[in-house]
Amino acid sequence: MIPLKNITTSNHACRSGCAACCIAPSITSTTAAMPQGKPAGKVCIHLNEHLLCELFGQAERPKVCSNFSFDIEVCGTCREQALQNLDWLEVNTAC
Repeated sequence: MIPLKNITTSNHACRSGCAACCIAPSITSTTAAMPQGKPAGKVCIHLNEHLLCELFGQAERPKVCSNFSFDIEVCGTCREQALQNLDWLEVNTAC
């Protein structure tokens, strides 16, 4: 989910090696490799060993992933904060 051009070491952009948005939330959109979507707390099957999305830039990438962008309120200042915030949102906004 992380656009390569936006990965920086800044506290106001996606952080290389984070991928919290590809792990913490559930993704109900389906892909060929995830016909049931992705459960919360599970690593997305499309993340490679460098925690980069293998579907980035492809039509198969779920729209919810393409539409997500860094937000300091959600992502915090480190990966651990991002995981905690996204976990909280997942639990407290589930239908």
